[in-house]
Amino acid sequence: MKFVKITGDEAGHGLVLDDREAPVPGTGEVLLDVAGAGVNNADLLQVAGRYPAPPDAPDWPGLEVAGTVAGVGAGVVGVGVGDRVAALLSGGGYAERVDVPAAQLLPVPAGVDLVDAAALPEAACTVWSTLWSTELGAGLRPGEWLLVHGGSGGVGSFAVQAAHALGVHVVTTAGGADRA
Repeated sequence: MKFVKITGDEAGHGLVLDDREAPVPGTGEVLLDVAGAGVNNADLLQVAGRYPAPPDAPDWPGLEVAGTVAGVGAGVVGVGVGDRVAALLSGGGYAERVDVPAAQLLPVPAGVDLVDAAALPEAACTVWSTLWSTELGAGLRPGEWLLVHGGSGGVGSFAVQAAHALGVHVVTTAGGADRA
C-alpha cells in the first residue's frame, strides 16, 4: 500500500510517497480503505520534526480519516465491510489503508462526501467531549450561553455551529493578528 513518509534532517523536512505492507485488523479493529485524511496542526508539527508520534502509533502523520470498511477483526460488532465511516486516530492516516479500533469510528451519513467527512473527527470529538460530555466536559444544555474564543478556526467554527444547532446561545471571538 502507499503511505506518506516524512523525510528530512536538521536542514528541513518533507513528505514522499512510499510503499509498505497493508495493515491487518486485529481483535477489536477495523481496516479502512482511506478516501481522505484531515490535515491538523499536529500533523504539520510532526512533519516539521516538532511533534513525535505517540508510542505504538505509526511514525507518519494523519490523525483523522474517512473511508470504507474493508475488513473487520475478531470481536467487532455493529460495523461491516462496505460501511462508510470516519475515524480519529493516534497517527498513520496518510495512507491507502489504516487499521482503527472500532470504538474510534463515526458513521458517515448518506449524502456526506467521504473526503469532506475526513475533516470532522478531530473537531467533532474535541467539541463534543468538551461541551456536552457530563463526565469530561461542561454538560452544556439548550438555552445556556457559550463563549467560543477563536470561533473562526477548525474546532471553534465546529463548536459555534454545533452549539447553535443544539439550542445554545453562542458568542464568539475571532482575530486577524499576525502570527510569529
